[in-house]
Amino acid sequence: MGKPIQARGLTKTFRLPHEIRTTVKEHFIHPFRQIEYEQNQALRDVSFEVEEGEFFSVIGPNGSGKSTLLKILAGIYRADSGELHVRGKLSPFIELGAGFNPALTARDNVRINATLLGLSKRELEERYPAIVGFSQLERFMDQKLKNFSSGMQIRLAYAIAIQVPFDILLLDEVLAVGDQEFQEKCMETFEQFHEQGKTIVFVSHDLGSVTRFSDRALYIEGGRAVALGPADEVVGRYLGAHGLTPTAL
Repeated sequence: MGKPIQARGLTKTFRLPHEIRTTVKEHFIHPFRQIEYEQNQALRDVSFEVEEGEFFSVIGPNGSGKSTLLKILAGIYRADSGELHVRGKLSPFIELGAGFNPALTARDNVRINATLLGLSKRELEERYPAIVGFSQLERFMDQKLKNFSSGMQIRLAYAIAIQVPFDILLLDEVLAVGDQEFQEKCMETFEQFHEQGKTIVFVSHDLGSVTRFSDRALYIEGGRAVALGPADEVVGRYLGAHGLTPTAL
């Protein structure tokens, strides 16, 4: 089997300002005031590979670097150092509302997002009913997105992401928002994609789902890779490190 994702020594650092000027007036009143920056190393020398057709999860506490890693895989961020090779067509489902225009209707947002993700006009016409059907938002497609709840937006965004032809699906906390019915529908698609041999990279705090679906998992903490291996073993390592028991899943 091939390796659609190969990462070697990925490192990413952000500069955090200690003083933030929010108005033009502040810039004119204090034009030469120094702004000090703190270095926040989000990822530190992270290496891993993902096999073709693998369901690969990334776990860790808040602020551990999971989402930063996924954005590097998606090409949203560029690593400061290290090597990354991604082979295959990506469908990223990373940030709630990313790419959406709240001033436009849901219908228009579907058209724009699906086009940006690579669907032709004809493909969009063919797949539009499936997108709307999966999201279960038929009655709301002519409403502006700014009137949608976060749960409605995530249903629409996920429905678009899974209708775009892809080799690799990147998922960031898709189960964190939404009702139980939507979560179960997502899980059904996980199983379908796995059976179809699609490669999935799944970032989540839902350790039960990680154990259920994943072939392997990567545990990150403080920007560093702590453990990499079979999902149940890595989840066990994470639980042990945080004084948790399997009943916490």
